[in-house]
Amino acid sequence: MLNKMKIVVFTFYKIVFKFLGIVLPKNKQLIIFESFLGKQYSDNPRAIYEYLQNYQGYKMYWSIERKSIDRFTDVNIQLIPRFSIKWTFLMNRAKYWVTNSRLPLWIPKPKKTIYVQTWHGTPLKKIGVDIEEVHMPGTNSEKYKRNFVTEAKKWDYLISPNAYSSDIFRHAFQFDKRIIELGYPRNDVLVNQNNSKTIEKIKESLNLPFDKKIILYAPTWRDNEYYTVGSYRFKIQLNLELMKKELGDQFILLLRFHYLIVENVDLSLYTDFVYDLSEYQDIRDLYLISNILVTDYSSVFFDYAILKRPIIFYVYDIEEYRNKLRGFYYDFENQAPGPLVKTTGELIKELKRAGNSTYKSRKATVLFHEKYNYLESGTSSKKVVEEIFGN
Repeated sequence: MLNKMKIVVFTFYKIVFKFLGIVLPKNKQLIIFESFLGKQYSDNPRAIYEYLQNYQGYKMYWSIERKSIDRFTDVNIQLIPRFSIKWTFLMNRAKYWVTNSRLPLWIPKPKKTIYVQTWHGTPLKKIGVDIEEVHMPGTNSEKYKRNFVTEAKKWDYLISPNAYSSDIFRHAFQFDKRIIELGYPRNDVLVNQNNSKTIEKIKESLNLPFDKKIILYAPTWRDNEYYTVGSYRFKIQLNLELMKKELGDQFILLLRFHYLIVENVDLSLYTDFVYDLSEYQDIRDLYLISNILVTDYSSVFFDYAILKRPIIFYVYDIEEYRNKLRGFYYDFENQAPGPLVKTTGELIKELKRAGNSTYKSRKATVLFHEKYNYLESGTSSKKVVEEIFGN
């Protein structure tokens, strides 16, 4: 009986949403932003929002997941809870939607709304219809790909960081409208704010020590390891005790899980060495303060490479990930801008080497930067805003 009631309410809500999209007039100055399903104030939408504050007259709101609202107490932005009555009216009155991930498939885009999809990374792992076999919960390969293409048809603009990504986006999303290939707005900070004053300010706000180097560990999620739809498990495959023993005098380790990962990790044994900053609003600050990035198949390394600092890839399950779960768009093992390791011992060895003041980036890092980050000049926000919203 309860499930039937939920279905009836949801069906009624969808009808109301569609009706409002038809009858409500558009406010040409109204923009709705959303980042990572309403869980963060971050990424490309944040950079576009911050640049638009230079303009007069825009009314801008952030769509926020109800469960995440408490995380926005220190952020001076106008919030609207996702799927609330106010949200429903504002979404249908807004001239622009700006988001970095897919909206729920059931949401119809009003005819005169401009849907700006910024996406959230340069792809290494296969995405969209390019995934050969989908292992995610609540779907199958055919349904997942069909739904992805259906959602992508609603987009009016798609932002791309480089030509490599544009080519993949065209095919993977079956997208045939306007791609804006001007670099990622979110990376302007990495170009413009990479200075000691900004770094010290961020460290101070996080109560991090100034006398130790910082390792940022930012892994991605695994499609086949989950609790439920949209909530993924992640077991840390690192010997943190050994890392603290070997590295604790010189380093601290920051954990930054993917926004889809839902974990409560007990770090009580690693106090003053491991800090879980998965709930921190924007990873861009963590890039700036870290001396070394450790990741796996996450697109974070494309952005971090802008800083030209050491990157180490901890890929203990690379065969399964490459051959079964996702697959890669290029020869990752031979072209990655940093060493690939599979054990904690190997990782410790590379971290010690990277932490040495005489460390030099591999030639592959320079070539990587030239291929993927050539558009990151610190002005992408300005260029993207002018393309979409005008001068």
